[in-house]
Amino acid sequence: MAGRPGGGFARRSGPGGPVGSSPPGRAGGGFGRGGRPPQRRARRRRRNLEELEPTQLTAYVPSNAPVPDGEVIVERGSTARDLGPKLNRSAGDVIRFLLLQGEMVTATQSLSDDMIELFAAELGADVRLVDPGEEAEAELLARYFEEDEEEEEEDLRPRPPVITVMGHVDHGKTLLLDRIRQTDVVAGEAGGITQHIGAYQVNWNGHLLTFIDTPGHEAFTAMRARGAQVTDMVVLVVAADDGVMPQTLEAIDHARAAEVPIVVAVNKIDRADADPARVLQQIADRGLVPEAWGGDTITVEVSALQGTGIDDLLEHLILLAEVEEYRATPEGRARGTVLEANLETGRGPVATVIVQRGTLRVGDAVVAGSAWGKVKALIDDRGDQVKEALPSMPVLLLGLSEPPQAGDELRAAGDLTTARTLGEARAQRFRLSGHLPAPSATGARLEDLFEQIQRGETATLNIVLKADVQGSLEAVTESLRKLERDDVKLSFVRRGVGGISENDITLAKASTATIIGFNVRPDRRARELAEVSDVEIRTYEVIYKLLEDIEAAMLGMLAPTYEEVVTGDAEVRQVFRIPRVGPVAGCYVQNGAIRRGAKVRFLREGVIIWRGTITSLKRHKDDVREVQAGFECGIGLSDFQDLKEGDVIETFEEREIPRA
Repeated sequence: MAGRPGGGFARRSGPGGPVGSSPPGRAGGGFGRGGRPPQRRARRRRRNLEELEPTQLTAYVPSNAPVPDGEVIVERGSTARDLGPKLNRSAGDVIRFLLLQGEMVTATQSLSDDMIELFAAELGADVRLVDPGEEAEAELLARYFEEDEEEEEEDLRPRPPVITVMGHVDHGKTLLLDRIRQTDVVAGEAGGITQHIGAYQVNWNGHLLTFIDTPGHEAFTAMRARGAQVTDMVVLVVAADDGVMPQTLEAIDHARAAEVPIVVAVNKIDRADADPARVLQQIADRGLVPEAWGGDTITVEVSALQGTGIDDLLEHLILLAEVEEYRATPEGRARGTVLEANLETGRGPVATVIVQRGTLRVGDAVVAGSAWGKVKALIDDRGDQVKEALPSMPVLLLGLSEPPQAGDELRAAGDLTTARTLGEARAQRFRLSGHLPAPSATGARLEDLFEQIQRGETATLNIVLKADVQGSLEAVTESLRKLERDDVKLSFVRRGVGGISENDITLAKASTATIIGFNVRPDRRARELAEVSDVEIRTYEVIYKLLEDIEAAMLGMLAPTYEEVVTGDAEVRQVFRIPRVGPVAGCYVQNGAIRRGAKVRFLREGVIIWRGTITSLKRHKDDVREVQAGFECGIGLSDFQDLKEGDVIETFEEREIPRA
């Protein structure tokens, strides 16, 4: 072996040449120079031809699993992991399909509405997108109310038409309705404007007609919209001496959006400056061409003050109802719409409801928004209790767990458990979706706003807003929000219906808020606590004054105002019915003094239900001018007879207070 290059083992012959031989020109196996092993060269793997071809694109192969029948409820923002199982597919199926459409998504990424609908269309599935948290509620609706959706043709019966009276403020809507009902609603309205939705049913020559009176002030846009949503036809009241105004145009838009016939009542034709021809030209310019001019819009000239043209208007409404053939089924579970809701003393939550189909009966389990309960009583527009309400009939409903929101759909459930389950599911969704951060406690009082503005600071006015009904609360809130400016912001610490309570005072003190009451008043204890806590309470009965006062404060131009000073209050202990005189309230004066001829508010659980004056004041059998606290007396009120034990008669006077 010595003397052989490489110093390796001897070669052995074998197949393919000698074992251990080296390539020509290289040292054989063994160590090279310097005793280092030679570096082995990495061998290149020969690739198959298939591996060298272009990579195939991802292919979506639909699964053979059947798509669920019927409507599938899917929440907006669902992920591929959530969407797939609802349609009997995997998250990978969703991702692969969207990838082919150019959308790169992951299994936990929220999908847009278009992505969800595109995948559902590919599968041929019927999906309904709902807001987050609404899925459980929608499933409950589908489970309990799906069978109520269909109306059989043979079950349909004629029903009274629902007529909404719309128009600009002070054009005579409510007075016109009073002539039809032969009542006097206008006398009880603050400032002569309607601030609630009133629903009434009248019988004229054997024909039933349901009327809805809506406010005309611009702040009550949402209330007018609700009136249009539940109506069959609209009576548009336009004053002949004023013409078409902004709220008139708004009412026309609401009626057109609801796609209902419009009847124009040209009111106040008895005025000296009335010009009905100008009104017809103005409405024709807005697309309502009168029939006398070759159009299809019914126009009637009326005078609500003198009662002229009322019969002609009603006749046209009945003929129009016969042409349209309004029908609904009185069978099955009732469904309706909440027009208004509030809290009443001794009654609890009360909702004004108009039934649209089915029959609502005392004892039915109902749900409206997050409110639920059992119908304890139904009261018609005349104040009489009724056992049931047929389609197109407006009623006051008692028995709900809380006041529902105006505009909520009311439905009769099979049992109280079903109503409660659905109501609580909605309440939870409202809490989750409507949760807002706590308002800042560094707000400013109304009087201090101008000082902060002058210093160049952004002032925040914290407000505790209380109103008598939900519709007013909604209207005042939206109107106040429109007053916000860059240097003045509004923050609503609390909004609710009912009188101003001690809890409201405590909250306002903690958050440096101003309490604003609309058609509500604080009780005696709340007033005393507000004085001790230095909390400002401002109460209003007309929305014009409320908005003007707040706007003036924001502009730093608060002028001297009149402060209402409560001079006394008395509790009604007993009601006496005296022939030829009417009811007289036997009262006990609790605070201050009651004076004859004084201005008075009649309060029931802190809510103002009447305003007027004291016409008679007696102590025993003698007429007196004044009764001090701690004594009993008899009080007669002007034009008010709805006296009940426990009510409070509050007297007040206005004193001018100059602002510093």
